Amino acid sequence: MNRLLTLAVSFMISLTLYSHNFNLGKSDKAAILMVHFGTTFDDTRKLTIDALNEEVRSAFPDFAVYEAFTSRIVIKRLAARGVEKITPREALLRLAADGYTHVVVQSSNIIDGVEMSVLRREVEQMKPFFKEIRVGTPLLYSVDDCIAVADIMASRHADALRSSKVALVLVGHGTEGPATAIYSQIDYMLTSAGYPNAHVATVEGYPTYDTTLARLKSLKTREVTLVPFMFVAGDHARNDIDVEWRENLEKEGFKVSTVIEGLGSIQAIRAMFVERIKAALEGRHPDAVEQKSRAISNAGL
Repeated sequence: MNRLLTLAVSFMISLTLYSHNFNLGKSDKAAILMVHFGTTFDDTRKLTIDALNEEVRSAFPDFAVYEAFTSRIVIKRLAARGVEKITPREALLRLAADGYTHVVVQSSNIIDGVEMSVLRREVEQMKPFFKEIRVGTPLLYSVDDCIAVADIMASRHADALRSSKVALVLVGHGTEGPATAIYSQIDYMLTSAGYPNAHVATVEGYPTYDTTLARLKSLKTREVTLVPFMFVAGDHARNDIDVEWRENLEKEGFKVSTVIEGLGSIQAIRAMFVERIKAALEGRHPDAVEQKSRAISNAGL
């Protein structure tokens, strides 16, 4: 996994070296809005969401860093405990009211699914309130992103992957639409890298529990390690994976263990999100329409 070392070094460098092409005037103010689905579990929030927010503050000291949650259910449950969290729309309105003119919005989403589509739509509606607002990409956006994350996970769970008796199952959330194919891509990358006992499944997408169970049975593996493939180890990790999936697999005769940690607790993953912000600040990730327009223009068509 030499590629992992190279990526880790480059990401760490990005924590201290960055530039931006925002054209800021004397009266302009710039901010970074971190957007998370959210969680009601304090322990995983500190290790993932809070940890990432703090790294962003350290990496970009010239920018004010704010936070928003997208899950209304999480926001409501936290409010009942006296903890205030606000939505991206509310956060952007507050930023506009406080005089911020330039904003980078960066989510901790894993794939470019429904959550990202909703976030981009909300940001589009807020554009009239700012001089410029940009949206960073999710964790798994390009082929290189997927290779990097596959390397990180292979290194993280090297012991399980080296055992011919244990199957490692990374369980993501899943989504509707074509973005769910990313999970199968990560699965294929791990297999092609020499880890046939590595599998990627989802709670609400594809691959499913049933397709994963069929593969486990075909390989005649009797021991399974379940690992959340989600930014936080919250409700899905504690209930769907560590209870429902575990119990169902045990009923099928498997010996099951779980590693309940969110991707956000892995420093190399957090570094990738910091790199997303750096790319957004430098304008290195135009959307698909803009890329097509540039290609046509460069071709002289």
